[in-house]
Amino acid sequence: MPEAKQGDTVKVHYTGKLDDGSIFDTSAERDPLEFTVGEGMVIPGFEQAVIGLQPGESRETRIEADNAYGQRIGDLVTEVKREQLPEDLEVTIGQQLQVSMANGQTAVVMVTDVTETGITIDANHPLAGQDLTFSIELVEIV
Repeated sequence: MPEAKQGDTVKVHYTGKLDDGSIFDTSAERDPLEFTVGEGMVIPGFEQAVIGLQPGESRETRIEADNAYGQRIGDLVTEVKREQLPEDLEVTIGQQLQVSMANGQTAVVMVTDVTETGITIDANHPLAGQDLTFSIELVEIV
C-alpha cells in the first residue's frame, strides 16, 4: 500500500488541541482537508506528520510552535489612537479587523484592548507561540 510522500495530494481528517486539551480546530463533521504535501498549504509540522502514513492510518503528533505558527512577535502588537479610526467604528476585544498596510497589502488583526483613547491590535496568528497536538488520519492519497 502506498505511503504519503512529498508532492502527493492527500485528504486527511484531523483534530487539533492545545496543551490544556481544548480543541481549536477539527475536520469532524466536515469533508476531509485536502492539500498537496510540500506546497506549504498547511503548517510545516502538519505536513511532516502526514509523510509516511498509509490510507486508513492515524497518528498523533505534537508540533512545537516553531513548526506551527511561529513564536509571538511583540512588534506585531500596536496601539492605534482613536482619532486614527473611522468615527463610526465600534470595536470590542476579540474582534477581528482588516487593515491596510504601508505596502498596499491587507492584514487581519485582532483587537486585544479598547480604551477611551484608542485600541490595541495584534497581527500575530492567534495560535502563535503555542505548541499544538494533532490527531491525523490519512483518508486518501488522491
